[in-house]
Amino acid sequence: MQEDFKTHLKNINFEKSLKKLKKKLKNKTSIVYGAGSFFKYINENYDLSMLNIVGISDMKFDEKDENQEFLGYKKIPKNKIIDYKPDYVLVATLKYIGIVEDFEINILDKTKIKVLPLAKLPFIDLIKEIWCK
Repeated sequence: MQEDFKTHLKNINFEKSLKKLKKKLKNKTSIVYGAGSFFKYINENYDLSMLNIVGISDMKFDEKDENQEFLGYKKIPKNKIIDYKPDYVLVATLKYIGIVEDFEINILDKTKIKVLPLAKLPFIDLIKEIWCK
């Protein structure tokens, strides 16, 4: 699995996009959504310190998890993300289109919080993901 993540991140030129993301998010706060093996691999193999991550959220986290940590980040229940007032939510999943749409339409629609994929697919792969839902 880790080799698959390594190959995927190399294929999408993740290092280059991470540099751009760090510039874009300079002096901004972010919450990562997606506490799975993909984010774990990224966290262990890349420097994310410039992203100013204030916590990590996942659908499996609830209120009792809120003061605990995951990979050194504060756990934040999905329904509490808005309370933390981050500038960005970074979706850290391989397939992110549906999650980004859900955040934009149902969760962050009345806020100034923006949502972005952490590991953005090239345009052609993005189209394939949309059409192959």
